[in-house]
Amino acid sequence: MNERNYCVIMAGGIGSRFWPFSRNSRPKQFLDFFGTGRSLLQMTVDRFRPIIPIENILIVTNVAYKEMILEQIPDMKPDQVLCEPARRNTAPCIAYAIAHIKGMIRRRGEEMMEANIVVAPSDHLILQEERFREVIEQGFRFTEANDSLLTLGMQPTRPETGYGYIQFVADELNEVKGERLKVKGDTIFSVKTFTEKPDRELAEVFVKSGEFLWNAGIFLWNLRAIDKAFRTYLPEVTEVFDKGDALMGTAEEDGFIQANFPSCPNISIDYGVMEKAPNVYVLPASFGWSDLGTWGSLYELSEKDEQGNVTLKSEAMYYDSRDNVVTLESGNLAVVKGLNDYIVAEADGVLLICPKKEEQSIRKMVADAEEKYGGRYN
Repeated sequence: MNERNYCVIMAGGIGSRFWPFSRNSRPKQFLDFFGTGRSLLQMTVDRFRPIIPIENILIVTNVAYKEMILEQIPDMKPDQVLCEPARRNTAPCIAYAIAHIKGMIRRRGEEMMEANIVVAPSDHLILQEERFREVIEQGFRFTEANDSLLTLGMQPTRPETGYGYIQFVADELNEVKGERLKVKGDTIFSVKTFTEKPDRELAEVFVKSGEFLWNAGIFLWNLRAIDKAFRTYLPEVTEVFDKGDALMGTAEEDGFIQANFPSCPNISIDYGVMEKAPNVYVLPASFGWSDLGTWGSLYELSEKDEQGNVTLKSEAMYYDSRDNVVTLESGNLAVVKGLNDYIVAEADGVLLICPKKEEQSIRKMVADAEEKYGGRYN
């Protein structure tokens, strides 16, 4: 285990597409979707424990979730949970974590720019965890030797319209500014383009071409490379944290963040840095990944009965019904007749019945419920 390796887990989302199962007070990263006794966040931390010291794992979140995180990860210290006072997307989130890591390194008296960092969401599902760790360690070997920005690309299995795509360039394999990359094997590719969620027709073209990977939102870099990238492409973000550089990792850090973090622009790391930098590379991988972004993705990953129905956390009896996903409060029973391809979800006083093909409208339902009933059901 390399003590220069750090992990940043982003856990500030509210998971509104999984309403009513996921709520503002307890978003999906804190939920046990599969009845394993471990939440998605706990599974994420567990995934990194064998290769990254627990004291080098940081979780960036909303201040409302700090106590919940410390409850779920009891061996994590309070100063490892970094609280954003406002939602500003992934670039400021990552910049905050980088500034904090600098403070940690300074306190320890270590070499400042030798740290390697992996950034990952808190709410993804990975089925082949040993293979995942092998890929991360391969990525770390790359970032130790190269001042480049690396992202993981998932091998697409279908023309998915809910994911972003990464186009890689095979004929530029293992070259950076005319020099051979210091990495064994032919698995690191330079990135040509990033594309946000495409329509069905374009997604089919992407998959058929063999030149595109799904964007998993998992990044690896050394501290020197990402610091330079932020200063080059998002100086307005860097300037915010530079003002408090000497305070990071001290008792005064939180006060500085509360006062200054909200002035950061609302911008993603993809748009702000990865799409602009010339030294961006992708490591294709396959380890049973899903971002669990929708009820549909949860349905695809879950065990089904002979009629294609999925039942989670509760009991269900199906009559003349196919391809549904049903989840109720634990111990409750659903009796379903004549329903095909639906979501039936009940939690904390809300029952949702919605066709799976129309689940993109759930966010609007959440907004409508908040407008009509205040925060009562959100």
